[in-house]
Amino acid sequence: MPEVPETKTLKSTLNLPKTDFAMKANLPQNEPTRLAQWDADDLYAKIRAAREGAPKYILHDGPPYANGAIHLGHALNKCIKDFVVKTKTMAGFDAPYVPGWDCHGLPIEIKVDEKLGGKKLEMDPVAVRKACREYAAKFIDLQRSQFKRLGVFGRWAKPYATMDFPYEASILETFYGFYEKGYVYKGLKPVYWCSHDHTALAEAEVEYEMHTSPSVYVRYKLTSAPENIDPRLAGKEVYTIIWTTTPWTLPASVAVAFNPEIEYVALEDGNVVYIVAKELVGQVREACDLLGSLKTAVEIASFPGSKLDRVTFAHPFLDREILGVNADYVTTEQGTGAVHTAPAHGPDDFATGQRYDLPLTCNVDAHGKLRNGLPEYDGLFVHKANAPIIELVATKAALMGRHNLEHKYPHCWRCHNPLIFRATEQWFIGMETPVLSPKGAGTTFRERALDEIKRVVWDPSWGEERISNMIATRPDWCISRQRIWGVPIAVFLCEKCHEPLNDPKINASIVKLFQSEGADAWYSHSAEQLLPAGTSCKSCGAVMQFRKEMDILDVWFESGASWHAVLDVEPELHWPADLYTEGGDQHRGWFHSSLLSSVGIRDSAPYKYVATSGWTLDEQGRAFSKSLGNGVDPVDVANRLGGEIIRLWVASVDFREDVAASEGLMQRVSENYRKLRNTLRFLLSNLFDFDPAKNVVEWAALQPLDQYILARTAELDAKIRNSYDHFEFHRAYQALNEFINTDLSAMYLDVIKDRLYTFAPNSQARRSAQTSLWRIAEALTRLIAPILSFTAEEVWQYLPKMEDRVSSVHLALFPAMQEIVPGTVSGIEADWERLLAIRSIVMVELEALRLSKAIGKSLEASIQIMVEEGSADAILLVKYEEALPEFFNVSQASVQVVGATNEDKVILIRATVAEGTKCGRCWRVVPDVGVDARWPAVCGRCAEALEAIDFPAMSGEAV
Repeated sequence: MPEVPETKTLKSTLNLPKTDFAMKANLPQNEPTRLAQWDADDLYAKIRAAREGAPKYILHDGPPYANGAIHLGHALNKCIKDFVVKTKTMAGFDAPYVPGWDCHGLPIEIKVDEKLGGKKLEMDPVAVRKACREYAAKFIDLQRSQFKRLGVFGRWAKPYATMDFPYEASILETFYGFYEKGYVYKGLKPVYWCSHDHTALAEAEVEYEMHTSPSVYVRYKLTSAPENIDPRLAGKEVYTIIWTTTPWTLPASVAVAFNPEIEYVALEDGNVVYIVAKELVGQVREACDLLGSLKTAVEIASFPGSKLDRVTFAHPFLDREILGVNADYVTTEQGTGAVHTAPAHGPDDFATGQRYDLPLTCNVDAHGKLRNGLPEYDGLFVHKANAPIIELVATKAALMGRHNLEHKYPHCWRCHNPLIFRATEQWFIGMETPVLSPKGAGTTFRERALDEIKRVVWDPSWGEERISNMIATRPDWCISRQRIWGVPIAVFLCEKCHEPLNDPKINASIVKLFQSEGADAWYSHSAEQLLPAGTSCKSCGAVMQFRKEMDILDVWFESGASWHAVLDVEPELHWPADLYTEGGDQHRGWFHSSLLSSVGIRDSAPYKYVATSGWTLDEQGRAFSKSLGNGVDPVDVANRLGGEIIRLWVASVDFREDVAASEGLMQRVSENYRKLRNTLRFLLSNLFDFDPAKNVVEWAALQPLDQYILARTAELDAKIRNSYDHFEFHRAYQALNEFINTDLSAMYLDVIKDRLYTFAPNSQARRSAQTSLWRIAEALTRLIAPILSFTAEEVWQYLPKMEDRVSSVHLALFPAMQEIVPGTVSGIEADWERLLAIRSIVMVELEALRLSKAIGKSLEASIQIMVEEGSADAILLVKYEEALPEFFNVSQASVQVVGATNEDKVILIRATVAEGTKCGRCWRVVPDVGVDARWPAVCGRCAEALEAIDFPAMSGEAV
């Protein structure tokens, strides 16, 4: 039998959505493919070429430490930077991004020590440094791959690393800049010391953790004439009482400090008198319960602390005279008002020792053990020495009280062991070094740094006060460390008089050597090989009698010098940077050291703007930890859900605050992503037959609703661009979500489906809707590209082809306003905002009709609106009457203008069952179904669409 041709159905005539843009993103599988394509295309280089000659915007990367895999804090930081770089690039700037790594320092050296074990003792320093370099390089490669996996763009093939030879040379050059200007000195001063790692620490390397310390009250017997303090003390046995939480420092005690402005009292307990601060008498009576009965002691005299200056006491267990001194740091917040002073073990004590010419003897070695002491404690680690020293004080009848105190105590940020203050010979940069201001007035290095802070924009603004306080109160910068893996303090010291050599020509030759051989050169060449023949000491005249300083520079000095090692050196960058952005701890770290090194060398801050991010915490506000099992691994999330989800999570939070993360939050972000993707898919799927070169409808001819949605898109563009400009990515995220969910999904896209699907393919009304969808898709794709870099690139490939379209969305610029709204929008938004309000009332009426079972779907309804003549609503509704059926998603809508009514409302809305027949194609209920005999089952509008596509006539049953 001959084959019967298939009868076409009405459904086949609908313009149903078509696209190869997948509903399911499959991000974990597709993102690596996209990354490989970007690498193959060398997209970063293409971006640089596309922006060549544009105004520069430089975000300088604070280097993460090259040790271990990345964590969520790293992901937050790098995504923020990527958002900034991409938003600036798409705003028309040339915004190169050169990532970097911090490679030197103790954590890596410790890891290498563990790996090498006893073998390290047999290795020369260069071999150990080689092992450290290899370790750092391994983790640079790992972290680089993980950052790229998150879609972060940058010059990954050639990052900067603090262990690169040119960078090491720049570090040394920065040091010499300070050294030759007279900022640097070597001296014996108390510094934070880690007995576990055997090295000095800077302020930025100190963390405060809870610690239990012994709290003891010890009496010191007055040996000078008591009547010189107050006549009422004549002939009496007098003591003062000190309070300390570091009994191990008592062997180093050489003075007792009193505040000259504080009032002190003499309390008589039987035949013994005790001197303490008047405001602390109550606390002292309670705490000192081991000797006598201070609780009932009677006050017999009072006097200012100035009376105790240069009196003498006896040490409680050593044969040593103790000097009474005055110091304004003594307070009445706690203790007794008398502070025992050990110049080798505290900065305040040291300063007092300098003023009173007290001996600065340190009998604690690099391992934290007490030396040259009594048998009871000699050779013991400081904290283990506390107990025998307290016992010794008790046997000498000097222990007045003993308790335990739980308090915050300084710990090493690397090994988390308690620190001590220990006087050692270190290299320092003097904060009070005299300098000239830009106007030629005399000032200090510290004051110049404080002045420069005021010229920087701090975001959040409290950052200015925080770093200012730290600069204002910090001690001299201890820049030396007693380790191998780092840049050495390349100074020659005279063997005869120990004075350092400071010759700019010699210094320059060492910098040049480091550029070619790296800092290893300091370890592989002798002093004789490095110095010109005949070099003599400028202090004592000794010729060629020099040794090399073997301490290394503080790693914060190294990373802080990146403005010179990177910004000054890289031709595509500039100094000062437009932006530094890191975590809040960097006010005492990289922000701090960068500021000091730049002000010291350039007399200016290295940055114009500093943005600070908070900590990443779980939903209960707790820090992530292995023991709690609450961590969120960004690499794991990327492998399971997609790197795009990490990026969208970063965009969803205000990075200036502490931010919460959890598996549940990531899943919710993933759901938000799914909704956004579905919206993008809807846009693309309804542009399958749209050619911008042929089908764009001019602005004036667009349907009013299409003009309105484009006006809203333009408003979204302005909001997002403003949010990007202020680094408020969370506001961009919120604006995007609101637009997608409220303007598009809940209204516009739902309303125009009838026009898209049922109108003739080439009808102006349908092309009007497609024009708006195309402009929205073009705008959204570019606006989301800095955040959803993978998805935007995928959408870009599916947008209607254009002759001048660049190959990647990341080469494009943000949309110009003319691209979204190529005409005037005056009055459009106000009109439609009111129509939306009316639509909300209509929806309520339709729902009531649906609940009454009178209708199933809104297309079965008709809306009648009665509005008072002359009212604003009357003018508005008459103006847009033809658009109302589509806008309300009903089959029929009419506006009746009436005179004054007795109703309270200016406008009356009624929903009724539509009269007519249901169209077999568009499903509207209208009176003109069957008007065209060729297609008896369809309405007049659908008959026009069928005619436009040359659809054959059909019987009523073939639908």
